[in-house]
Amino acid sequence: MNSEIEKEKKLIIALTKLKNLNIQNPNVKKNIENLNTQKNQLEIEKQEIEEKYKNLVIEHNNLSKKLDELQKNEERKKIEFSEKIDELNQETDTLIDEIEKWET
Repeated sequence: MNSEIEKEKKLIIALTKLKNLNIQNPNVKKNIENLNTQKNQLEIEKQEIEEKYKNLVIEHNNLSKKLDELQKNEERKKIEFSEKIDELNQETDTLIDEIEKWET
């Protein structure tokens, strides 16, 4: 219970200080302007970074698609190569059979 009363007192003190804050003070006004300028600059930088991130995501997706295509193409070529090897082996076997027929 005490902590709630203490918190309420601190809150009242803080609110009183905020009400009594003199915004017309040139230093405070200048600090507020500087903070606004910094805030605006950060917002601009944030937008630029978000745009760059968006572009990177698009580029990543495109590169992923290309990589998938290349991997599929490589697998297809391996299969084709294996088929060609099999064909050559069959032709070689046929030629060997023919040669053996001619020899006998």
